[in-house]
Amino acid sequence: MSQKKVDAYKAEKANREKIMKKEKLILTIEKLAALVACMVAVCWIGYSVYGKVTEGQETVTTETVMDTSALDSYLNGLSADSEAE
Repeated sequence: MSQKKVDAYKAEKANREKIMKKEKLILTIEKLAALVACMVAVCWIGYSVYGKVTEGQETVTTETVMDTSALDSYLNGLSADSEAE
């Protein structure tokens, strides 16, 4: 090996830990960016599908009327019985 190669190898070996940390950080950032891109794509597709499905539907409001007079009289009778005792 030439002296130039030996010096380069020693410099790389001395900074190997720093280089490995940097490469690991870059890999983590790349994975995070890919994850964010995938999540954005999935959310966008989901929102688009939801918009297409609900596009033709009208909102129908149904109003239900319930007679609670029997229940009210029963509860009033219970409270009257408990006060009488």
